[in-house]
Amino acid sequence: MKTIIENSLKNSHSYSEYRAKVTELLAEGKSSGNEQSDDLLHYSNLNEVRMNRLDKTIVVPEEIKAQLGKLNKKYIWLVLAEGWCGDAAQLLPVMNKMDEVADNIDFHVVFRDENDSLMQEFLTNGARSIPKLIIVNSENHDVLAAWGARPEGATRLIKEFKAKFGVVNETAKAELQKWYLKDKGLSTMEEISKIMLALE
Repeated sequence: MKTIIENSLKNSHSYSEYRAKVTELLAEGKSSGNEQSDDLLHYSNLNEVRMNRLDKTIVVPEEIKAQLGKLNKKYIWLVLAEGWCGDAAQLLPVMNKMDEVADNIDFHVVFRDENDSLMQEFLTNGARSIPKLIIVNSENHDVLAAWGARPEGATRLIKEFKAKFGVVNETAKAELQKWYLKDKGLSTMEEISKIMLALE
């Protein structure tokens, strides 16, 4: 596992590098990842607009800032993502804002399809769901915890929709985006902060 983490870190990008790479691909008419389609390109373009907005509007509450400021140990946050993923577009800006207010967190993003061996270690119910946050000890690269692919409320919404209609369609995706809009990243910040404090 340690070798996989270290190889993935060599392959990783800062948040701004990740954003720049996705933007560059979009300028070439491509989405990130192995698969290319009009749908994925459409989602990637939507996500670009979404992330630009979230980068400007997400605010870390004082209580969460204080919690993150109390971290004594140093951590790496290694996140698997792709530009076409709606959940990643909602959650990476939140994680980035948390990283900005926490001295002891070093935030890295890796593209899922370029890091399949890492993804295989962190499947969600057997699926390659993203974003997946892997929390790593900075000093020895031990994996301490993992979180994702969605906050609990968003996961519940999709599960209930699937149970009722048997499928996750465009309506479900629209409902999910509304959930994220209303939540303003708070559930994600609270859930991840709770994990971080437990690690201390």
